[in-house]
Amino acid sequence: MIKVLHLKMYLLILFLFPVISFSQGTITGTVTDGVNNLPLGGTNVIVKGTKTGTNADFDGNFSINVDSFPVTLVFSSLGFETLEKKVNSAGAVNVTLQESATALDEIVISGLASNIKRTNAANSVASISAEDLAGVTPPQTLDGALAGKFTGALVTSNSGSPGGGLSVKLRGVTSINGNSQPLYIIDGVYIDNSSIASGGLNAVSGASSGGSSSSQDNATNRIADINPDDIANIEILKGASASAIYGSRGAAGVIIITTKKGKAGKTNVNFSQSVGFNEVINLQGQRKWTAALAESEFGEGALYTAAENAGTLRDYEKEIFGEKGFITNTNVSMSGGSDKTTFYGGITRNQEDGIVNRTGYDKTSFRLNVDHKFSDNIKLSMVSNYINSSADRGFFNNDNTGTTIGVALTSTRPWDFLLPDANGNYPDHPNNSSNPLQTRDLMTNNETTKRFITGGSLDINLYRGDKSDLQFVAKAGSDHYTLSSTVIFPKELQFMAVDGGLNGVSAISSTTNTNANYSAFLVHNYTTDSDINFTTQAGVTNEQFSQNVVRVISSDLIASETNVDQSANQTVSQFRLEQEDFGFFVQESVNYQDKLIATLGIRGDKSTNNGDNNELFYYPKASLAANLHNFGFWGDNDAINRLKPRIAYGEAGTFAAFGSLFTIYGSTAIDGNVGIVVPTIRGNAALSPERQSELEFGFDAGFLNDKISLEFTYYKKQVENLLLNANIEPSTGFGTEWANAGTLENRGVEIGINVNAFDSNDFTWNSGVTWYKNTSEMTKLNVPTFNLGGFGNSLGQFQIEEGKSVTQIVGTTGPGTPVTVLGDAEPDFQMSFTNNLAYKDFTLSFLWHWKKGGDNINLTKLLSDFGGTSADFDDFNVDPDGLIRNGDYRINNGLFAGNASPFVEDASYLRLREIGLYYSIPSGSLEKWFSGVVSNVKIGLSGNNLINIFDYNSYDPEVSNFGGNGLSTGVEVTPFPSSKRYMFHLSAQF
Repeated sequence: MIKVLHLKMYLLILFLFPVISFSQGTITGTVTDGVNNLPLGGTNVIVKGTKTGTNADFDGNFSINVDSFPVTLVFSSLGFETLEKKVNSAGAVNVTLQESATALDEIVISGLASNIKRTNAANSVASISAEDLAGVTPPQTLDGALAGKFTGALVTSNSGSPGGGLSVKLRGVTSINGNSQPLYIIDGVYIDNSSIASGGLNAVSGASSGGSSSSQDNATNRIADINPDDIANIEILKGASASAIYGSRGAAGVIIITTKKGKAGKTNVNFSQSVGFNEVINLQGQRKWTAALAESEFGEGALYTAAENAGTLRDYEKEIFGEKGFITNTNVSMSGGSDKTTFYGGITRNQEDGIVNRTGYDKTSFRLNVDHKFSDNIKLSMVSNYINSSADRGFFNNDNTGTTIGVALTSTRPWDFLLPDANGNYPDHPNNSSNPLQTRDLMTNNETTKRFITGGSLDINLYRGDKSDLQFVAKAGSDHYTLSSTVIFPKELQFMAVDGGLNGVSAISSTTNTNANYSAFLVHNYTTDSDINFTTQAGVTNEQFSQNVVRVISSDLIASETNVDQSANQTVSQFRLEQEDFGFFVQESVNYQDKLIATLGIRGDKSTNNGDNNELFYYPKASLAANLHNFGFWGDNDAINRLKPRIAYGEAGTFAAFGSLFTIYGSTAIDGNVGIVVPTIRGNAALSPERQSELEFGFDAGFLNDKISLEFTYYKKQVENLLLNANIEPSTGFGTEWANAGTLENRGVEIGINVNAFDSNDFTWNSGVTWYKNTSEMTKLNVPTFNLGGFGNSLGQFQIEEGKSVTQIVGTTGPGTPVTVLGDAEPDFQMSFTNNLAYKDFTLSFLWHWKKGGDNINLTKLLSDFGGTSADFDDFNVDPDGLIRNGDYRINNGLFAGNASPFVEDASYLRLREIGLYYSIPSGSLEKWFSGVVSNVKIGLSGNNLINIFDYNSYDPEVSNFGGNGLSTGVEVTPFPSSKRYMFHLSAQF
């Protein structure tokens, strides 16, 4: 009996042994990416439903032990779709991860030291990937690449000059006299985006008599230095509910840029080359000249006939703006590393000739980013970027001396002979004080920038437990540049030699700017047994800003010298800024099973730019989002697979303009004795920062398994304590004083729809539409109504008036008439339409941008009327009665009659912002040709602004004589015209 029992037990063991043996084991394999078919190091591999997991090494290999089969392995890597793979037995399992087709798994900023999944975010945060930014066509500048790519922004090109010059306004006007441009953060480093004009231009143009010289001298934005090819992702915090974490610098919004980093695995070398050309978008054309017209207008019919017979009639607009500038962009990058250290390095050379001879932009950028893991608990990241750029920008925009190229062109007729003789001597302009060809060919306006940006972050896991962990995060960064400007007007220029001329001008400007920022945070995560996650962060910040601008302007040059010391007259000016900010930030986030996500935080700031250096200003934030689809209310219904209502509130600030808190005295010299001059504006130490509070709410939804996604946001933003110039009692000895004296409000709607229209093996089509609108109102004004940003009521200007739009344009309409509203610079709405189509190895992408409404003050046409050269001078479509020629009406019934209405024009446009067609050579062909040495070869054609549809009566509706500061974008005075670009591309990976 016992023998029989032992035999049965032995047979049972033999039967169960295979089951026991194969119910546990090791799974090995390799993870590759579906784009480049390269190892995807660092991929997370987890046994679903457990905490058992591992990471793939730098060759993409992984090994994981499991206790029983079957199991489901979950593979995940940032930027790729999560993959679940069922495994029935031990052995090799190789998987390929595809790039994420949607933005739902993206990580967005939620605090100064924390992130959150986009699916859980309660704020409307726009994201732009590297492919969206520069994948269709290479942008001229980083800020220019943002136009039309997300809701809630008005991006305006201030000048078509090489090197850029743009204005970016997020969700309307946020300040009248303070900063209106967003804060830029690159890899945690505070980036300076000052617009610093070259010294010396205004000494010749005299533009300051009509406004600020610094804003009318065609300055660039320093964000143009940043190389778009280095960027991996951009996040735009449009409203105070998101930007409150940046306190007194976040009111105009924050643009957070993350640059590319290396991945563990094989070292990859990427090469791309783009070549092309640019040309002017729109020329005005010539007046329909005849000998009779030349005689009746100028008494020069015989000169016209003589030039016609000699074949010397010339279209000088084409002569000036008709260049096809050569463009070349070269980029070489290398990335890779081990499971401990990864790196990304790149060098880019961008060269672009302008559409005007002797203008152009040349930039070289070097980048090295390194990440190193000392252990599983300590990680150090370092970023560095060196930029060397040179821009030749010509001489354009407003002037009161008839000397800029644009203004001189408005008085140039086709029979005027302005070309140099065989010895290079230029004739004087017979109808103007300036020969624009001579000015173009002999003057110099160059600015050179040498910039070094570096930053680092240290992440230390102080504690890791089953339910909680504590992390220490330290960040530091520096942005230092030297901007050198050289302006030379040789004495042989026509306007230098005439009576009262300056007999030659030479000017140099040197700007040294250094930003430094430091921060340290503790971040604690705790998860309860009921799967409620608490994320607590607290820390301190310190920012230091220093800028020194020195300008030396000399006139009456000796002989042919151009040194500033070789002159009879020299003037020197200097501007210095020193500021230090200190702040703290505390935030608590609660996530209940990805169903309810709530955040509460506060930022406190103090600054040397406040009247009381130790006074703290507090900026709170709060938000709530509910992922209703995670509650299971409607089961597995794919018709509505995602629905997230959200609401957020936040406050942010804008510092008082540097210098407004104290009185700036001038200097004088009388009989050799130096003294002090009292200014008309008195400083006010009691000023508070402008404070913005914003409430936004909306929802995100997905339909048909996210084939259709929808985002809707409504916001209401109020800006209090506006910094305005207020009149004070003359008995004080001053005329005005800076004061917190107003409140404005912005309200807006943002809608985004994305559709995955087709998704098959051979053909995919993704399409998106965005629509957004902003309306502003001056809700409170404690000073009298005032004007700014124009040239008087007879030409049109902006007026700040309680109860009215902040961007209204006003003017008179005739002799003795009251000032009335003639237009508004705010668009009625903006809309973008994007499409990405792929058929086998071909891809086609394009972006249409429609700006409906929004008015400009067009004074270029008036100047060409005075010169008698307007292309539409003899038409009759401006006079409401159709009886007076356009040119005569704009002069006599417009300017001279005090009627500004002819100069305020609708600046609507429909524009093909980008288009690109590419072909990827099949991998099989590359393997056959190059034996695996070369991969991912792509060729293509692309363009910017190729189609432009507008009725605006000038070169381009996107223009601003006053630069990107304040309200006054959209005032046009003979600008450098914008251009369209045609490009050919070749890229490869080694």
